Amino acid sequence: MSPLPTERSLRTTPEGLQWEPSERWVRGVKGDVTVVDSRHPVLVWEPELPVPQYAFPRADVRLDLLRPAKHPHTGTHTGSRIFYDLEAGEERVANAAWTFPAADLAGHIAFEWFRRPGLDHWYEEEEEIFIHPRDPHKRVDALPSSRHVQVEIDGTLVADTRRPVLLFETALPTRYYIPRQDVRLDLLEPTDHHSGCPYKGTAEYWSWRGGAAVPPNLVWSYPDPLPAVGPIRGLLAFFNEAVDISVDGERQERPVTPFSATLKPSSPRGPEPA
Repeated sequence: MSPLPTERSLRTTPEGLQWEPSERWVRGVKGDVTVVDSRHPVLVWEPELPVPQYAFPRADVRLDLLRPAKHPHTGTHTGSRIFYDLEAGEERVANAAWTFPAADLAGHIAFEWFRRPGLDHWYEEEEEIFIHPRDPHKRVDALPSSRHVQVEIDGTLVADTRRPVLLFETALPTRYYIPRQDVRLDLLEPTDHHSGCPYKGTAEYWSWRGGAAVPPNLVWSYPDPLPAVGPIRGLLAFFNEAVDISVDGERQERPVTPFSATLKPSSPRGPEPA
């Protein structure tokens, strides 16, 4: 007997897609129009993407707002061939939705989120979600600590604290969030760069004032983090990949992460923490 749709189990299609049912109530809005309202979404992982996407039963989607795409992005999204433009009010959003080329997901429609044109707002239950859906297999914990953390940039001590908050996030190195009073802010320059994270919120950034060839936007902070990571509010974190961090006197190795390739002095914007 095949599993019931409500069972929590990760499944793989012949096309390489992984998916599982979600019990979250998900809604997507364009302007003042609710385009998606679903209590039976599924999470889908494409082979080339590290984060999940939602797909929704067709009955939970305003199909009357979808039109066959004028210029479909055929071949993207694991070889998808059916794309839709979204017409909401006077606006038409090209390739806002598509169907995955998998028999398991034939009755579902997926939507672009924020990095490409799509809907304006997404909600899980009553909480707005940013950037991409949260991964149920990913964990993020912010724990106050008394470890002695020191940060150096080009040999200069920039931060020294015994009251950090350690942020543990699945598949990423530990991030050390440091009170501003323990950071040499005179050595940092605020920038106009911002990034969003579905687990932490919206971050603001600083760059190094020194003459060393270091990446821009090397330091970030969440002034108004999501409740789950409240302890990091207003604290500053440094990219371990590009600075020297010592913990309790032990120098930490610089990790290699997906951000490493973008942590270059020539990068105009710098990386964005996940």
